Amino acid sequence: MATRPSPLTPVDRLTEEQAAAELKRLARLIGEHDRRYYQEDAPTVTDAEYDALRQRNNEIEARFPELIRKDSPSQRVGAAPARGFKKVRHAVPMLSLDNAFSDEDVAEFAERVMRFLKLADMPAFTAEPKIDGLSMSLRYENGELVTGATRGDGEEGEDVTANVKTLDDIPHKLKGRGLPEIVEVRGEVYMTHDNFLKLNKRQAEADEPVYANPRNSAAGSLRQKDPSITASRNLKFFAYGWGEMSDMPAETQSGMMEWIDARGFRINPLLKTCKSVEAMLKVYRDIEERRAKLGYDIDGVVYKLDRLDWQTRLGFISRSPRWAIAHKFPAEKATTVVNGIDIQVGRTGALTPVAKLEPVTVGGVVVSNATLHNEDEIARKDVRIGDTVTIQRAGDVIPQVLGVVLEKRPKSAKPYKFPDTCPVCGSHAVREEGEAVRRCTGGLICPAQQVERLRHFVSRDAFDIEGLGEKQVQAFYAEGLIMEPADIFTLEQRNRRARRKLEEREGYGETSVRNLFAAIEQRRRIPLNKLIYALGIRHVGEGNAKLLARHYGDLDAFLDGMMAAGKGHASEAWQELNDIGGIGEVVADAVAEFFKEKKNREALDRLLDEIEVEPMEQARSDSPVAGKTVVFTGALEKMTRNEAKAQAERLGAKVSGSVSKKTDLVVAGPGAGSKLADAQKFGVKVLSEDEWIALAG
Repeated sequence: MATRPSPLTPVDRLTEEQAAAELKRLARLIGEHDRRYYQEDAPTVTDAEYDALRQRNNEIEARFPELIRKDSPSQRVGAAPARGFKKVRHAVPMLSLDNAFSDEDVAEFAERVMRFLKLADMPAFTAEPKIDGLSMSLRYENGELVTGATRGDGEEGEDVTANVKTLDDIPHKLKGRGLPEIVEVRGEVYMTHDNFLKLNKRQAEADEPVYANPRNSAAGSLRQKDPSITASRNLKFFAYGWGEMSDMPAETQSGMMEWIDARGFRINPLLKTCKSVEAMLKVYRDIEERRAKLGYDIDGVVYKLDRLDWQTRLGFISRSPRWAIAHKFPAEKATTVVNGIDIQVGRTGALTPVAKLEPVTVGGVVVSNATLHNEDEIARKDVRIGDTVTIQRAGDVIPQVLGVVLEKRPKSAKPYKFPDTCPVCGSHAVREEGEAVRRCTGGLICPAQQVERLRHFVSRDAFDIEGLGEKQVQAFYAEGLIMEPADIFTLEQRNRRARRKLEEREGYGETSVRNLFAAIEQRRRIPLNKLIYALGIRHVGEGNAKLLARHYGDLDAFLDGMMAAGKGHASEAWQELNDIGGIGEVVADAVAEFFKEKKNREALDRLLDEIEVEPMEQARSDSPVAGKTVVFTGALEKMTRNEAKAQAERLGAKVSGSVSKKTDLVVAGPGAGSKLADAQKFGVKVLSEDEWIALAG
């Protein structure tokens, strides 16, 4: 069987089969990123990460051209237009640019142009900043603006004419006389840093979501249904080119940009014409140095061949012109001072260190926090409070600390000691062997974890309390009605105020509250295995909860064993816990650490005052399926999958998620797929749902 390539496997080592699999993966992944960026204005990877994916795709296609897919990223631009706006077909496709990431890439681009055109001397190129905004096409007929459209997928975009007419930088009527009948100006809509910060301040004050960066805010502002909202956002526009033209008023790129400027548009003042690779790279360096002071986001420099007849001769390849390229900037960096190190506790108890920085502007964004990942990372880089550090901001993710500028370290700076207690609740924090993360053990009482733990506690496979879903748990916790598991069972009798507060909630009423209290009352009796699972102990899922409940038998024996096991590996109780088949050292340590924390034990005691715990239902040994391995597949119509699984386990069967030679029975409902095929391949007996019910009795 061929091995699947790792995403890190060098392209020159890929087999043809591996290359095909990797191109399929990249097409799906890049397509998903395009959708998030172009349609939702909410990218989840940095520009550098996205560019790396595209670059890998292009390198594989260059080596295996026969494997180029119809859905290849190299064959498309952007993503389909978002729903909600009328569609506009571009008369001339709006294509994207290939990227250069080094000086050598730029020199190679210029050489390719010269070879293609058979030129002995270097031709002229224009160079201008690549604005990080939203591409826009503006169509004028007889000088009047008739349509404004986004790029969309390059062939078809969204009609946002009413919105673009609110931008001061976009003229409704072109200046000058003797204009071509059709003029299509293209450029970038963007938001300045000042306006971005003001917008986010207004959003926060109105309790509305804030935007991640100026590009997202510009795109979101332009796609407002109400043009007056777009107008309030003070968007800007730089023209960089054209689409359909009924007549060409100039013969060069630079001449066309001057003509567009004279028609009433803003073109970028940093645009220059260059006659050598050295001059192109000098413009790049100059713009890179001025980048943080421009007042708007850019992510590189665009070079375009100046003569338009030569552009026409060069033409296009797949989604990009041969006569232009974008020289991208490297990930953004800056130096600043570490004023402190905070420990943030996640909803699953993970302790994450965050450097509190002297605020610094990196690429137009004010950065005051940077991730330090974990305690090993702090030790490896030896980051100390007071240090001057280099930080990197790549896209929209939280910046990271790259390293320390040791020559600027103050003499008073001391090595950072990572805490071994939770800064939120004071419970001890442990780090499992082989893990990079330290975690709080106060699962039942830690405020940072409470909502997640309570949600797990009432979930279907735990206490299964109807009417207490995730939204209700979050709301009840925020209002102080339920802070720990015991509070669920004291909610009704605690006071009348709680009932009144519930009945006044939107969507609630007297009947809803009565039903909720009845559902809670029904769960005051629970099997030991479900209680153990509901506690949310790390590594203890349904299976391990059953192993523990079956071994100890009842609640008292389980609690006695756990309290004794908390004394450490030397204790007989810990050894007994570790020796349970299927448990092992990692799970034993997690369970012992949970019960070693006094605050967990106290919260559990309060819960046990309110409920009754009974032994787990014992599996039968005399049923027709006792000792057999069963797999359920397809849609079951007379019971849920969980009910079928529970029934099989009560009858002494072992339920598996996959089919193998050791499987005894496969119960197949409508829509059964690969598992049914595996059963036929291995000669495993297959039953219908009715046949299973008859067999199970």
